Amino acid sequence: MEDMTPVNSYDSTLGGGQDTALPPADALSGHPLVARAARIGQRTRQADRNRPWVLDTAVVTWVFLMFCVPDLVDSDGPHHIHAMITRLPLAGTLALQAGLVLPLLWRRRAPTVTFTLVLTVFLVQLSLGVLLRADAALLVAVYSLALHGRLRHLPWAVAAMAGTLSLVAVRYSSAVSAPDALFFLFSTATAAVALGLAVRIRRAQLAGLRERAARLETERDQRSRLAAITERTRVAREMHDIIGHNLSVIITLADGGAYAAEATPERGKEALLLIGSTGRRALGELRRMLGVLREQSDAPQLNPQPVIADLDALYTRIRAAGPRVVYHSGGDLDTLDPAVQLMVYRIVQEALTNTLKHAGPDTRADVAVSLDGARLRVRVRDTGPPGGPAQRPPHTEGHGLSGMRERAALYGGQVVAGPGPGGGWTVEAVLNLAPVPEPSGGPT
Repeated sequence: MEDMTPVNSYDSTLGGGQDTALPPADALSGHPLVARAARIGQRTRQADRNRPWVLDTAVVTWVFLMFCVPDLVDSDGPHHIHAMITRLPLAGTLALQAGLVLPLLWRRRAPTVTFTLVLTVFLVQLSLGVLLRADAALLVAVYSLALHGRLRHLPWAVAAMAGTLSLVAVRYSSAVSAPDALFFLFSTATAAVALGLAVRIRRAQLAGLRERAARLETERDQRSRLAAITERTRVAREMHDIIGHNLSVIITLADGGAYAAEATPERGKEALLLIGSTGRRALGELRRMLGVLREQSDAPQLNPQPVIADLDALYTRIRAAGPRVVYHSGGDLDTLDPAVQLMVYRIVQEALTNTLKHAGPDTRADVAVSLDGARLRVRVRDTGPPGGPAQRPPHTEGHGLSGMRERAALYGGQVVAGPGPGGGWTVEAVLNLAPVPEPSGGPT
């Protein structure tokens, strides 16, 4: 009846608006006639979505031309049952035809009502002993009910139609054998219902494919956005660790060099040299980071990421800015994974940067990194500024502490920061390096 293009014609919805044709299931699906029918079906569906009344009117017109016009031209009916049927005047015939055909205009909007009206007119016609070719409208009505109507109404409609067709077989049993009549009528009605259900199932399958494609496209976009957010967060964390630390050292050295320039010019010159060295190191790390992010054909020349062994150079730079740094280590730290060593380095770097920022150059920082089995502990404790407790924001958490917490969370650890018992500030991170056990009952 309608919308009977093959499933393989669906080639413009699954790809989010792009033409991604499904692979042909067999040689028939790739035949030019099938492809042409698919294109015609797509154009028909598009036109039907824009003007649904056109298709309903076309169906009614087709039924009228195919079945009503022959009744008007030859009103006697088949000769072998000519004596059993009642001939009506033209006005009566037109009235019955209108009652059978016109309700089909609402076959998609109100399929149950349409079937009820057509069946009622058919029963009236049967009671009058009239036989019309326009009775084929009953098959169109039951097909529309199976396709568009509520499925819970379908059994009642099928039962009512079966009873009506049985009355037809009995009514004309003297001219046509009742079993033969029932077989023909029930086969035709079953074909109409089966065709409606088949088209309905096909539409549901296509709708499911469209929904699944849209869901997969949404999930793909969400994964892309999450990946971009995660990468931006990682880059921001690395940039904060690199630039924030080196700028803090440079600012402290510049302040100290300004005070020492008048009293001891040699110390001022040394501070300037340290500022230049720290600035070049920061610029090199920044170029390395940007080289990773920049899209280019040649691979960027990468430097190794800092590890625990590079902490000594970090302490040297911090000591040059004024604070005294005492380092204690325990366990075989060199065997740790490079990613874990980088995380330890960044945590210590951020903690010492905060010490330099808040406690100033005249302080002492004790750094302890110890490995006990699968538990890694990193602790940085400073004595605070001379003459008073360290002044830290009590209720705000900067990007540095957030970055430390994010790094520790990757290994099931946590970071605790707060005032020390004897003054100053303490940052302690505890990491669990034990491998995560695989869930039981996994695939074998």
